[in-house]
Amino acid sequence: MNVILRPFELADCKSLPKHANNRLIAENLRDRFPYPYTEMDAIQFIQIVSNSHPTTEFAIDIDGEAIGAAGILLKEDVYRQNGEIGYWLSQDYWGKGIGTWVVGELVRKAFDEFKLHRVYAEVFEKNIASARILEKNGLVKEATLKNAIIKNGVFQNLLIFSIINPNNLIDVV
Repeated sequence: MNVILRPFELADCKSLPKHANNRLIAENLRDRFPYPYTEMDAIQFIQIVSNSHPTTEFAIDIDGEAIGAAGILLKEDVYRQNGEIGYWLSQDYWGKGIGTWVVGELVRKAFDEFKLHRVYAEVFEKNIASARILEKNGLVKEATLKNAIIKNGVFQNLLIFSIINPNNLIDVV
């Protein structure tokens, strides 16, 4: 099984709905991630991310098929040295170490290619597997924001995990 992160291609509009159209995935993502997830949703997403430069949204590709997505949201203004990472992976590939590898690659890209100082992720508290993936990659839980989000009409806690670039340490005044 060959796993890579690569830019999205329009042809991915066929495989994305196959893997993204899953209530368990949608329940752990922000509301802008649609459920059901259709081919039109995939086309719109690919068109949006294909126009961003530099490329910060990547297909999780296994043997030529897009089976998920991963990205780095580059922050602006006083947050400009921060990047928020996010990802989702087809349920068919859960528990195989792929998510852990993907987050490691995102952190590496954030630090080495984008020269960011800090990378963070926001995780719904009930998504224990995702929190564990972040911890395996050295991200540390910074905070629990109580009742910070509402998903499907239910308030939930939000966890914040982060890691500081060890090669870009600066004094904080």
